[in-house]
Amino acid sequence: MRSWFKKLGGNRLGFGSLLKVSMVSLAAALALFIGYQPASGQGPSVKAPVNTYKAPRTKDGKPNLNGIWQAMNTANWDLEAHAAGQSMDPKDGAMFAIPPGLSVVVGGSIPYLPAALEKKKQNFANRLKLDPENKCYMGGIPRAHYMGHPFQIIQGGKDMMFVYQYAGAVRTINMGKPIEAPADSWMGQSNGHWEGETLVIDVTSQVEDSWFDRAGDFHSDKLHVVERYTPRSADTLWYEARIEDPKTFSQPWTIRMPLYRHVEENAQILEFKCVEFAEELLYGHLRKPAGAPSVPAQTKGGPGAAKGKGK
Repeated sequence: MRSWFKKLGGNRLGFGSLLKVSMVSLAAALALFIGYQPASGQGPSVKAPVNTYKAPRTKDGKPNLNGIWQAMNTANWDLEAHAAGQSMDPKDGAMFAIPPGLSVVVGGSIPYLPAALEKKKQNFANRLKLDPENKCYMGGIPRAHYMGHPFQIIQGGKDMMFVYQYAGAVRTINMGKPIEAPADSWMGQSNGHWEGETLVIDVTSQVEDSWFDRAGDFHSDKLHVVERYTPRSADTLWYEARIEDPKTFSQPWTIRMPLYRHVEENAQILEFKCVEFAEELLYGHLRKPAGAPSVPAQTKGGPGAAKGKGK
């Protein structure tokens, strides 16, 4: 035992010092695993790769983004770095447990204003009732891209269309002169243009009810999103979304992630019309108890009594 301890440097460090070194090493390894930086309290920045790839062109000479794409990460659970966690109902076992994931936020964390951060925490505590995903509402931008479902980009002669599997959401990208939306909507108003290899989409007029993830991250009616889609290889896009909302965040912030093309034979967008899956959650409390009459019993002289027969 003594010779083993000496081989580890115990004769120079002492057992207490050796234990301290081991604990520091363990803490460093854990910090790397969860993406935590003690100096700043934030995870590592998500760096955009240096891109020299030039995509194939459409007939009008623009980068060809046509295809079915999907994110492969855990951003829908939480945009920030997070450890694995238990389901809300322990009876669900491992099937609905939260998978661990790294942050997709540049800088590691979302810059909430103090009051907004408290609301985010309340959202998380009540996520089963409040998360719009659970109610089959459309994901909004940027969440629609990383909900675990594929989406399709269709380039036309002028404008573009994005078709999402989740809830059958669709949005048209206006590639002409920017236009304003007549009203707010779940997927907002999208005005696009090209900057070299990158498709840039300015998204406004989204309803304030959408969330960014299942962790309760939210926004107000002042949300403004600028998306950037840059081809980085034949089958990958680099996706970036800059998020600005002065009512909720102290400064603009950005998420970055790769999107992967579906290359399997006969790849296609399928139906996920989830309305029927959410009916019990939304309307189950309105169901009549078993054995209750379908029509209220009429009483003499009551609202159901015949009119015009009295004196």
